[in-house]
Amino acid sequence: MKFITKHFLLVIFLLGGIHVNAQNLKDSTLVVTGEEKEVPLVKKDTVQKKKRMKADGVAAVVGDYLILESDITKMREDMKNQGLSSEEITNCQLAGRLMENKLYVHKAQQDTTILVSEARISGMTDQQLSRMEQQIGSMDKLLEFYRKESVEELRKELIRINKERELANSMQDKIVENIEVTPEEVREFFNKIPEDERPKFGDEVEIAQIVIEPEIPEEEKQKVIKQLNDIRNDIIENGASFATKAVLYSEDGTSAKGGKLTITREDPLDKDFKQIAFSLREGEISKPFKSEFGYHIVTVDKVRGQKLDIRHIIITPEVTEETVKNAQKKIDSIRTEIVKGNISFDEAARTLSDEEETRGDGGKLINPTTGDTRFELTKVDPIIYDQVVNLKENEVSLILTDQTNTGKKFFKIITVTNRYPEHIADYAKDYSKIKELALREKKYKAVEKWQKETIAETYIKINGEYKKCSFNSNWQKK
Repeated sequence: MKFITKHFLLVIFLLGGIHVNAQNLKDSTLVVTGEEKEVPLVKKDTVQKKKRMKADGVAAVVGDYLILESDITKMREDMKNQGLSSEEITNCQLAGRLMENKLYVHKAQQDTTILVSEARISGMTDQQLSRMEQQIGSMDKLLEFYRKESVEELRKELIRINKERELANSMQDKIVENIEVTPEEVREFFNKIPEDERPKFGDEVEIAQIVIEPEIPEEEKQKVIKQLNDIRNDIIENGASFATKAVLYSEDGTSAKGGKLTITREDPLDKDFKQIAFSLREGEISKPFKSEFGYHIVTVDKVRGQKLDIRHIIITPEVTEETVKNAQKKIDSIRTEIVKGNISFDEAARTLSDEEETRGDGGKLINPTTGDTRFELTKVDPIIYDQVVNLKENEVSLILTDQTNTGKKFFKIITVTNRYPEHIADYAKDYSKIKELALREKKYKAVEKWQKETIAETYIKINGEYKKCSFNSNWQKK
């Protein structure tokens, strides 16, 4: 449909791309990537001889960033490795996507209001490395796959990529953060779509769930607290290394780095964790305390203005086989009472569910993509699809086992509260979806306008065969 087929800009990231001061390379189309070689670098009117490596062509320069020809090759390889077809995508299109990305990152670096949490990037990268290692089988295979000599080299590269992604996303968010649509704009957007081009919405459902979590026995909590106190005492009284203890005992991705993190007050961390960390003096070690993820002890290595270099150890109490069985019995009992008609699903969710986020609304789930309560079956997560596709309205599912993003196991039952058959978009019935489409188009136009203006004021240089490309944006500044 011509009014809504433009996609909101997608940024594809890959292992590659080097951040340098590109303004000093305006006349150069060679950079270093291989064995040693003497290559003259032209800078203004002087020629400097430097030790260089095997030359790699520069496809384009955007602000302070280079896009190498090898970046485009890596991008295509990365798409194939992810199972995406790249045969119909030209090098010109890949170069254009990379230039968009670098433009966002370049402007974000200049914007003092855009801040990226180093601690968040570091933690994200550690989790990413762990997942990748599990998927490929071993760290040696992972290093070979990405052609890296060491874990630290790969980690450094991933941190750079993740940081650029965060900067680019933050820049895009800032461009559209204040954009809204009025009811009149939504109506105008809908009315200008010809009737035979209006979107068709697939089968939709509204879903509610009841969650029961196994309780952690008090003795398990006390066991963890005692273990953390013993570790703390060994460090304080016997001079044991906090970093070594973190490597041996901590249960999160920072353990490999001795529990090290750099945090600020603005970081999206557990509020109790931040409060304790910022109350400590350098060298002081906290007593054990609880966060939403487990129990910690924290020490401050260094205070650097608004940042803290800290180390922490986290240990999570275990649920027992008995408490798991008790949770399963409890949700089975709840399901039986609902099926018998002794209590409604809504009332059971409000009074018995352990999920605070949905309990107050009778267990009803919110679609994170649209912000409303409807889920289009063809677009939902496969797990949700399998759970609801065969459920009739108000029928209660069998007991399902799931886990939180921190790995905590829980049990749930779900029901479909409403079904909406496939239909052509109707202004009254589908207002929230039509509003989302109208907002998306308005945001797209805002990003398009920002790009046009920013390209005009940013240093751009396109080299070699890429000069012949017909880009969607005016990268050639014609």
